[in-house]
Amino acid sequence: MTLLTVQMELKAPKSQYNKFGGYNYRSTEDILQAVKPLLKKDNDHLSLSDEPIVVDGWHYIKATATFTDKNDKTTVSTGYAREAANKKGMDDSQITGTASSYARKYALNGLFLIDDNKDADTDEYHKQQRSSAWQQPTRKRPAPQKQMSQLQKNQQEYKKLRQQIIESFSGDMTVDSANKQIRQMAGINNDDSIEVKYQKMVKTAKEILNNYNNGGNKND
Repeated sequence: MTLLTVQMELKAPKSQYNKFGGYNYRSTEDILQAVKPLLKKDNDHLSLSDEPIVVDGWHYIKATATFTDKNDKTTVSTGYAREAANKKGMDDSQITGTASSYARKYALNGLFLIDDNKDADTDEYHKQQRSSAWQQPTRKRPAPQKQMSQLQKNQQEYKKLRQQIIESFSGDMTVDSANKQIRQMAGINNDDSIEVKYQKMVKTAKEILNNYNNGGNKND
């Protein structure tokens, strides 16, 4: 069975429920349970491995999912998850285990083209949006005499979003490569004013992070 066939036939429903957030999600175990019968059909092989890496003093788990079909054609997908500095009620091994579970889920999502995003007209989408908005920290408004221009706000917000993207995706990503990728995805034109450029880049950076978060951060 080819990887494409597995991608088309794989059905991994969201069988887990987060009572706090009020949404359903699928775990790494759900994906593996759903894919094993498909692998058995043609004696395909799937392996998962973890590798700890350190980027700018932060500890990450890099997970690699490797699919090999009966013709020995191999496809590899990787996923990254950062270990929390500390988490209430967990020892060090549990924190690492949680990061490993997240990273493996991201790797499997990429390998089997699993999309955790919900359509905008579904009840679950609105629950997730409300939950996400509730968890965002409230920002204090600056005093009137210290109001920044919209361009300055966009510039500061973009720097923060860019750093989150760098930390979330890969230790190989630099500021320059992140800027280049975001500018390309944002469709920046030479005729765009600096205000328009930053508006586009902020919007694109938010979309990248939203897709990343919706794709895997549902195991809490």
